[in-house]
Amino acid sequence: MSRARDRGRDRRAAVPRRLAVRALALAAVLAGSALLHGLASAGADKPVRRAAWSWQLPDGFPQPRVPKANQMSREKVAVGRRLFYDARLSGNGTQSCASCHRPELAFTDGRAQAVGSTGEVHPRNAQSLVNVAYNATLTWANPALVTLERQMEVPLFGTDPVEMGVTDANRDRVLRRIRRDRWYARRLPRAFPGARRAISWATVIRSIAAFQRSIVSAGSRYDRHLAGRARLNASERRGMNLFMGEQAECHHCHGTFIFSDQATFVGASGEPPLFHNTGLYNLGGTGAFPEPNRGVFELTGRMEDMGAFRAPSLRNVAKTAPYMHDGSIATLEEAVDHYAAGGRVIADGPHAGDGRANPYKDPLIAAIRLSRRDRDDLVAFLRTLNGPDLSRDPRFSDPFRRGR
Repeated sequence: MSRARDRGRDRRAAVPRRLAVRALALAAVLAGSALLHGLASAGADKPVRRAAWSWQLPDGFPQPRVPKANQMSREKVAVGRRLFYDARLSGNGTQSCASCHRPELAFTDGRAQAVGSTGEVHPRNAQSLVNVAYNATLTWANPALVTLERQMEVPLFGTDPVEMGVTDANRDRVLRRIRRDRWYARRLPRAFPGARRAISWATVIRSIAAFQRSIVSAGSRYDRHLAGRARLNASERRGMNLFMGEQAECHHCHGTFIFSDQATFVGASGEPPLFHNTGLYNLGGTGAFPEPNRGVFELTGRMEDMGAFRAPSLRNVAKTAPYMHDGSIATLEEAVDHYAAGGRVIADGPHAGDGRANPYKDPLIAAIRLSRRDRDDLVAFLRTLNGPDLSRDPRFSDPFRRGR
């Protein structure tokens, strides 16, 4: 195991340099689009008087990074919250952002794979938006998508797959729905008093991004345990020690305050993010993952990036099943078994292969000696990471249901 850890550390040292070059190249290509659909033309926020924004951060949580072009304000977050839950923002008026990001499920949707407004199944699992302000990258496997503003273009305007279904043909019509709403007509000019056009795709996207950044939450039993306000039981304490120790090694990829190795914040070092092949597939012994879920490889074409995906936050993990980028692992128990085995064996069918032997697998993903009690203890600890039901928090809940 020590040699495996050394190889893992060597590979980790090389991966950031490699991904940094690719991320810069990909970012340059994306920047050439001049922020599709008019984002660039809106201009940055001007220094105007707004209701002051104050972060309500849990103990131990640093201040999130915020783009200079989209500073936080209470008006902007309030508009973004309403837009997030507004189905009129989809092309056919049937789906909102919240359709795939439900607050009671830690802003996931409970599906293996998300379903768009036209019924098209997304190839990937909807990720949690809780503490998304701290994520260094914003999708499962794109090193270049590093701001919520840029990422928001994907579900809004993407065509493969269709999510919100806003197209060149209906883009103006969808925006007119927002402009004709009296609530938005009053609030958006207050949120963007320096913008040339107060109601535009630029201000819509910036408002939603601001709301998403505001979804900062902790308050789990684990947090209360650290603060001395709660006690973990014996099983949970054993699971915590396994998680944080060198036997289970979970902390290598899930060791920060958000339980992910892609945490960023004001004052962070800014090292390029890591992506990991965890041995989920090995089609025919070739190392391949099923299309179109081949990780960073989809962007770079480099075999060493095959099956490399971001390690998601484990906060609220018991609420965000099913797991993995494609939702192919149903329960926490199965997820722990997968990592204990050092990969997954699929005996037959089109995805048959021994993921434990995937040649591109992260060296830290190796078989771990865990008894049944050890595995049960790990699951018990992971369940202590659940935070409060955010559908009951008026800052994050559906304003249409509450009549506000």
